[in-house]
This record gives sequence, structure tokens and C-alpha cells, in this order.
Amino acid sequence: MGYGLARNLAFRSLLKIFYLLPTVAYGQLLPLEDAKYEEQVVKGVRDRSVRLLCGDVVLPMVVFWSFTKLGSLIPRAVAISNGLDSKVEKAAAVLGDVTLRNSTLEIAKLQMAAEGRFMCQALYEEDEEIKAVYFYIELIVLVPVSKPFLQMNDSTPVEGMPVLMTCTVKEGTLPVEYSWQRHTNRDGTVNVTEAVDGLINIISANRTQMGWYTCTAQNQVNSQTSDSMYLDVIYGPDEPVISVEPFAINQHGFSANEQEEVIMTCLAPSNPPSHYIWFYNSSQVYSGQKYVITRILRTQTGTYTCLAQNTHLNTHTQTTILLTVYYLPQVKLSCVPLPAANFQDLALRCSWQGAFPPVQLQWVKSKEDSNTTATPSNATLILRGADVRNGSSYTCLASHPGLREDARCRTTVWVPGGSPTCSAMATKQNEFLMMTCDWPGGLPRMTLWWRDWREHVLGVLKQSHNILVLKSNRTLGGKRFTCVAAHPLRAKVTECHVRLEPPKLVVERAKMSLFEGNEVQLSCLLQGAYLGSEVFWYNNKNQVIRPDAQKYKLQHENAWFNLTLQDTEWMRDSGTYRCAALNAVGNASATISLQVKKYPTPPNVTISKLMYNRHRTEVEVEWQTEGPGNLTGFLVQQTEAKKATKRQAITIWETAVSDIDPDVRVQTLGGFDPSVVYAFRILAVNHRTRGHPSEVKTPADPPFNAYPAVIGAAAAGMIVATVASLLGFQYIIRNRENNPRLHDLLFRRDGAEAQERISNPEDAEPEVTTAVDGGAGEQPGETSAPAEEASAADSPQQVTGAPEDSAPDQGDASDPEPAPAPTDEDAPVNVTITVTATP
Repeated sequence: MGYGLARNLAFRSLLKIFYLLPTVAYGQLLPLEDAKYEEQVVKGVRDRSVRLLCGDVVLPMVVFWSFTKLGSLIPRAVAISNGLDSKVEKAAAVLGDVTLRNSTLEIAKLQMAAEGRFMCQALYEEDEEIKAVYFYIELIVLVPVSKPFLQMNDSTPVEGMPVLMTCTVKEGTLPVEYSWQRHTNRDGTVNVTEAVDGLINIISANRTQMGWYTCTAQNQVNSQTSDSMYLDVIYGPDEPVISVEPFAINQHGFSANEQEEVIMTCLAPSNPPSHYIWFYNSSQVYSGQKYVITRILRTQTGTYTCLAQNTHLNTHTQTTILLTVYYLPQVKLSCVPLPAANFQDLALRCSWQGAFPPVQLQWVKSKEDSNTTATPSNATLILRGADVRNGSSYTCLASHPGLREDARCRTTVWVPGGSPTCSAMATKQNEFLMMTCDWPGGLPRMTLWWRDWREHVLGVLKQSHNILVLKSNRTLGGKRFTCVAAHPLRAKVTECHVRLEPPKLVVERAKMSLFEGNEVQLSCLLQGAYLGSEVFWYNNKNQVIRPDAQKYKLQHENAWFNLTLQDTEWMRDSGTYRCAALNAVGNASATISLQVKKYPTPPNVTISKLMYNRHRTEVEVEWQTEGPGNLTGFLVQQTEAKKATKRQAITIWETAVSDIDPDVRVQTLGGFDPSVVYAFRILAVNHRTRGHPSEVKTPADPPFNAYPAVIGAAAAGMIVATVASLLGFQYIIRNRENNPRLHDLLFRRDGAEAQERISNPEDAEPEVTTAVDGGAGEQPGETSAPAEEASAADSPQQVTGAPEDSAPDQGDASDPEPAPAPTDEDAPVNVTITVTATP
């Protein structure tokens, strides 16, 4: 049987061959010394992958893997390969996911059932010889340790009680090693040395053993750590300890300064943490570990007790402290020099009262000088005034537990320069007199007092500023008062004087005059201005002028008091004006005579023309002046009159036009109602003086002027009449045959005996002729001369015109008919037509 045949055999047949002919290849016995035998131990981990190598065979011809489990001698086929393909037995699934690649057997998801002996049998070709190899592998399946489980018999023991902790794992290949750790916030993670393998046995638990415990299990495969478990030891409370901030102690306990923030903290170790209650003088004031007093007061001095409770064990402890509140005086440290021994000595006084404990005070001349003894609250140093130099400085030192360092108060004694100043003034309405004496500066300040003209002391002694108030009295006028000033560093006193004087007034001009309408200013000067004198102005009617008067304007500039009269009027503003001054010890007045002159009367005015326009909405007025006199303009006044011809008393006049230039003599007024009759008058004006009004007149209607209209109408009428007559005559001549009687009536002339005289009928209207130039019209029935002349002139033309029109008719008739004999009834009538043109 050749090699090619062997490669083409089915796998099932190959399995049989390996069972029957382990030492036969290609029909020949293999030499026993040519077979190789190797053994190896391999470790795998459950649920992981493991690779089993069949020695160093690279390209085997045939590979056969078998497995013999522990405790059994029967091998089981696992997989086989012919070099081209491989086959895995289904029963090998209990070992894991088995795959055969070349000669290597891989098992994924290794199971515990795979623990045993694997054998690899392979045929391979070497030096053109077939050789066999037997490779034995003992596979050990290792199991990782599971997560440890930690247990305590008591996780919250009372301090001193036993505690047992155990750590176990569910599975894992032995040997398994255990280690313990404890974690706290203070120490971090530390190893527990008291542990023995998976067990910790604490005989007497204490607070130092509190913390988070973990157990770590480890074998040759892996290591796992358990979840942490807290050992909470119950204890306490211990005796409380009270701390005070800011920290200050005295012989009795703690101290604090008033208005400081005081924080008292109570600490009593306990588990669970202590519940704290604060008591002030046996009265509960707060619940909590930290008691804060934001601004402690002196009334909060006393004992403070902290009570600590363990609610789990129902135990408590307490402790008490004494807190003393130090406080400084509410006022500031003061050090003042004062006169003593009738201004002969100098007393330096330093005071700071109201502190607890009392402030210790001491006067020193310099920082190194401490000869004086410190005294509580007050310290006084007496020095002889003559021995103290001007500008000397002294310091007062103050010491107190509430002060971080000694407080200092420094004072310098000095005398002000100059001299005192005195003044006097009156209060409102001059009810009281107020005399003031000032000499500011100095330390101690200057002492001032008042004396009258009889050397009597008035009022009390005051420093730097002394005011003496007296009731107003006119008997005090001219009296002198003295202010006396004294100082310990001055050997003599200094004086100033004030004399009470009544007011004095002077006017700038006693008499003044001006024309009316102008503005004038009256001035009055107050000399001295003693005691705050009040100045009033009186008008020409002896009435007090108020500041809000519209007519007058009051001004005050330095000592001048001015009165301004605006828009002065003649007679009304003329008179005597008085300036009066009043103070607490007297009064005075001055007068000014004011004469307001009137401008000269302007000339009289007469109206020369006053006429309406055609529509009676405007009036044209002309005037002229009579007599001498100055003028600055004209004024036209109007009023309504029921009838223009009726004279009546006119009481209300309205100004139609004002401010007319003095050179104007003609003015056109407009805006009148045609249905109203108006009356007018004119006045001449010289500044503010008006002349006598002119006579009162009403406007006249404009004259009727029809001459142009009449002339135009007459000319137009004559032209129309002439044209009409000529056209009528032409028509009659051309149509003589149709109207023979009318033709004969107009153009045939018979004898005088045949003519009939025609007179006007009784109902005919007489002719009226209107005079063009305004003459009287002609009477009815009369004929004007021009009309008769026109008629006479027209008659020859009519007679001569008839033969021309009739000539052709006579020439054309061959057989003219004989004319009928004239009768009396058909006799022609001669008519004369007179045309009169009227406008």
C-alpha cells in the first residue's frame, strides 16, 4: 500500500489503521529503534485557551490525538489529520472547543474535564524514510480564585467587645493565600498583621481598629479582593475639651474683649459623634459643637458648660469654663490742658472711665520719662504756668487687657497769636442785642468774659467764643462793653471793646427830576452798619415798599440801598421818598424829593378828509396840525355810531392805529363792517403826553362819477342805431315791390296838402335825456337840439337814395303800368324818426 493510497483513505479507516498497525508504515514493519517517545506537563486555565504541541513535527503525514482522563486507562480519540484535512470527534466537546491545525491541538474555553493525559501519534517523512513519534502531554487545568466573601460576626461592636472576621472563596486552585487591609481617612490603607490566613480574631475591639476592611485571595492563576466592610466601634463620649477663639486666658479661665467674635468649640471623642448642648449660667443657650457669639457683650460674662451625649450608648459627659468679657470705655481717651489757680497754673487731665478692668493712666513728658505713677481711670498733672514753655507737648499712656498695645493721647499747650475780636448785632425784629467775642486757637483755649461800662462782669466765662445777649434798650446807645481774655501761659489779660451806636444814613442826591416814562434810581448809604440795621424805603405816600412790588425794584449792594422806580408817571410818582434805618439802640432816616415832569403838549390836529372806499371796508383819513409844539407820533381812535349824522356822547374809544410817524399825514384803515357806521378822531402824541383830540367825524361816501359810463353807452347806442337804420333802409329799397306802401311812405313826397300831421299819442312815453356832466335833465316832451339836427341831416340822404334803388326797375319795364291816381286815403305820409341814446 503506497503513501498516496494512505492519503486518500477515509478518516474512519485511518483511525482503525492507527489502532491495528501502530508500527507499520506502507505495509512494512517500522524498526522500533526509529520511533520517538516524549513526555511533557502543560498547565491550562479553565475557560481560557491552551495549545498542545506534538513535539517538533512540522509537516506530519498523519497525526492522531487521543485523551485518557485521570483514573482511566482507556484512551479516547480526539482528532486526526492527514495533512490536508482534519477531523475532531464529537465526544471531544466535553474538553472545550477543540481544533487541530497541522499537528497542534488547540482547546478554547478549557473545561475541567480536559484534565488528564493527551497522546499525539504522528507519521512523518525524514530522509526518505517514514518515521513515527509518540508525544505524551499531561494537562493540568487550573481554576482562578473567585471574589472573596468577607464576614464579621459584629460590625458595630462596643469598645472592648470581641470581633471575628472571616474571608472565604467559592473556588480556586489551591494553594490560596489571604492578605488583609484596613483603610482610614487618617492613616490611609495599611496591612493588618493580626490576620491568620482568612481569619482575624479581635479579642477586645478598640477605636483604633475602626476602618474599612478588605480581604485579598491569591493563587497561581490570579488574585481577587473582596468588597470592603466597615468596622464601626462604638465608644464615648470622652470628657469634653473646650477651646476658645481668640485664645486669651487669665487666672480664672478665659477672657475676651467686648464686640469681638468669640468661638467656643467643644470636642468629646465619641462614636457615633457626640451631640453637644451649651449652657450659660445653667441655662441652655445652644445646641451644636461650635457656639459662636458674633459680638460678645459685657453682660455675657459667666460660666459656659458643654454637655456631650452619646445617643447610642445613652451616655454623657460635661465640662465648664469661666469666660470674662473685658471692655473699654465707650468714650475715647481724652487728655486736655485746663487753666487752674485763677489762670496761674496749668492742669493736665487725662480721663478714660467706664472700662473693666479700669484703664491705667500715666502722664509722661517723653517716651523715656515715666516718673509719674499710673492711676486707674483718671490722671491729673499740675504745672506752674510760668514754668511751661509755649508749644510744650505731653503724653498720656493708657494700658488695658483689651488693648494690644498701650493707647496714647498727646496734647500740646500753646497760646494763639493776635488778640480777641468783638462785634455786636441785633436779633430778628431787634428784640435782643447779641455781643460776640472770639479768639480761636490755643490749648488750653482762651478764657473770655464780658464787662460793661461800669466794670461789672456780665454772663459767664467761656472758652474761645463768648456770646452775651441783652434785651434791646435805647438807653444803651453809645455805651461801651469790654471782652477780657486770659490764658495760663500769658502773664496779663487782653481786652477788646465794642460800642453800641444807632444807624446813620446819607443820601446821594436829595433832589431829583426826570420826564415821565423814564426810570430813576434813588440811593441811600448806611454808614457804619451797626448792629445789623434794617433799612426800609417809603414811597411818596409814606407807605413801606415791599420787595415784591411791581412798580419798584429794591437792590442792596454793600452799604448802599437802592430804590428804582420803573415807568414813572407824572403826578402819580412825584413826591418825597424816605430811606429809614432801624437797629436795637436807635433809628435814622433820610429823604429824597422826586419831581416827575410831563412832556410839553403836542399841537392840535384837524381831520381834512375822511372817506370810505367803494365797498365801505376801508377808510382813508387825512389830517393836519395846527399851532406849534413837539410831537413823536399820532394816534387814531375809532368807535361805533348808530347814525353818522347824529351827534351823541361817545364814551368808549378804541385805538385803530398807534405809533404813526410824526411826518405821516395820511393813513388808510381797513377791516371795517360795511353795515356799521364808525366815528373817528386823531390825537397828536409827544412821548407820553397826548394832545387834544380832533373833532369827531364819520367817513363820507365816495362821489358818484358816471361820466365815462354815460359817454360809452351813448356812443355804443348811436352806432347800433345807425347800423340798424341803414340795414332797414337797404331792405326796403331792395324789396319795394313786396312793400310798395312802405316804400312810398318813406321815399315818395307829395304835396303839402296831401300830408297829414301826426302827433304823439296820449299813451306814448315821453323822451328823457340824461345830463352827462351832472346838469339837469331835459323835461319830457321836449326834443334836444342835437336830435333834431340829426333828423334833418338824415332826410336828404333818404330822398336821394330812393331814385338809385328804383332806377333799374324803371329801365327794365317795357310796358309800365299807369300808376293809380292818388286818393285821400292812400296819400303818402312824411314821418320823422328821432333816435335818442340814453345810458
